[in-house]
Amino acid sequence: MHGADQTVYGLWTAVIFNIVVFGLFAYSAFKPKTKRDWRTLGAFTAFIVALFSEMFGYPLTIYILTSILGKNYPVLDPFTHANGHLWVALTGGSPILFNILHPLSNVIIFSGLIIISIGWRGVHSGNGQLITSGIYRFVRHPQYSGFILAIIGFLIQWPTFITLLMAPILLIMYTRLAKKEEKVMIEQFGENYMKYMENVPRFIPKLQVRSARKENTWQDL
Repeated sequence: MHGADQTVYGLWTAVIFNIVVFGLFAYSAFKPKTKRDWRTLGAFTAFIVALFSEMFGYPLTIYILTSILGKNYPVLDPFTHANGHLWVALTGGSPILFNILHPLSNVIIFSGLIIISIGWRGVHSGNGQLITSGIYRFVRHPQYSGFILAIIGFLIQWPTFITLLMAPILLIMYTRLAKKEEKVMIEQFGENYMKYMENVPRFIPKLQVRSARKENTWQDL
């Protein structure tokens, strides 16, 4: 364990460990077969490498920001673990914000990983059948929804120049891969899948707000 006020860089064993763990998890979820699949997996892996290399290895973003801002950098000790959370550092190192964003980001990250696992199990338990139950009632591609959620969580916890640039690229790649998969599903299941597409969104669940109809109580005078 490390303290929030300690410097925790140069821990390349931790960098490698996290890259391997998240990389293997991503591989098991993607199950890449085509070149497009491998490119998507490679892009996510590059995101993870960039993230953990700066989180535990070499804080490139912080070095760049401190060199540009100099004395105007909002905290005096930019290389402690707490101030490595840039959203906290840019607000002057607020401990309140740290205590909010750190657990919040963890909840978002692990929620994303849980969604990926649930979606993965749903696909592989379907035995080639169209799955529209469980989590697939809410989104058509829960695995990608989970990856997007995890990426958002990482950006809240530990944003860097590289990962901020890569995040929208990954979103585009997931969208393209999802569209490709949908074409295959339409060829396989036809009208059934097209109806499913009409009712269930791709990545973000619909917020269903039901409003009761009000009866007209006005009477003609």
